[in-house]
Amino acid sequence: MEPEHSLDNPWTVLSSEHKYSNPWITVREDQVINPGGGRGIYGVVSMKNKAIGIIPIDEHGNTWLVGQYRYPLNEYSWEIPMGGGPVELDVLDSAKRELKEETGFTAARWTKIARIHTSNSVTDEEGFVFLAEELTAGDTEPEETEDLKIWKLPFSDAVQMAMDDRITDGISVAALLKADRIFAARKLN
Repeated sequence: MEPEHSLDNPWTVLSSEHKYSNPWITVREDQVINPGGGRGIYGVVSMKNKAIGIIPIDEHGNTWLVGQYRYPLNEYSWEIPMGGGPVELDVLDSAKRELKEETGFTAARWTKIARIHTSNSVTDEEGFVFLAEELTAGDTEPEETEDLKIWKLPFSDAVQMAMDDRITDGISVAALLKADRIFAARKLN
């Protein structure tokens, strides 16, 4: 049973100032009184897109990872296919577009498996993860900023990569582990 808690906001916002904006994010700085009564600042990164992740699964239990250099980390990263979807668009429509762009696949069967807040101490980013099954291959359509490598591997190998920190992207790790539990439950039924 979940512990009882108040839904009231214990923070008091004294003022709020937008510090920076670009086509993807807005950064604001709030002057606040924190729950303990102290004055301080709180920086918030507001995202202009929803985060969308997809785990494509074929009839043989294979999946596809996308590899790319991640500029903020200064390192290469293997991840599930993912991207951003405009907030006004249906998240499933965004997932279908992202899967096609990054892997070339379309899918006949879609299942939403997760709603995720990616780093809720500093950003309002909301993510959604889908399983994509009954796949049909096609051509990829990567964005200009993407230099992607596509890797087909058994789903169980991708889960192991999340377990031993070869996949570190938060959405990918959460999605793979949650999907693993879903697939285990399907085998029991």
